[in-house]
Amino acid sequence: MFLRLATLSLLLLYPVAWAAPLMRAGVLPLFGLAEISVLTGIRSLWSSDIFLALVVALFALIAPYAKLLGLVAVQWRLAPHRLLVPLHGLSRLAMADIFLIALYITLAKGIGVGRVETAWGLYLFTFCILASLALGRWTERSMS
Repeated sequence: MFLRLATLSLLLLYPVAWAAPLMRAGVLPLFGLAEISVLTGIRSLWSSDIFLALVVALFALIAPYAKLLGLVAVQWRLAPHRLLVPLHGLSRLAMADIFLIALYITLAKGIGVGRVETAWGLYLFTFCILASLALGRWTERSMS
């Protein structure tokens, strides 16, 4: 029962993580820092590079949420446990997004032109993805 409730709670936490600030960025220290979330990042990309916006949306929104929906279906026995194999592949796509965000922060700090600070949403988003990975493994073990 805990496994099911934890998975369902992630379905609620993911949208919060998408809207939460991942980082604060600014060009000069004198000016305020703009907060960047997954959703504002995708919206900004959409106006300049639609393909990249779709790729980021796949990694950050669609893959992790589809995986959770699949886990819920397996846990509630609405889908066969064979579905766990492709769901594991979706987990890898979601982790790629965390890597890209971390790479962006590292590059921005290394260039030294502006200022970048991590925000609480990055930790929440990372928690959601890692919790989803753990719940996926736990579901696999409980089904075998």
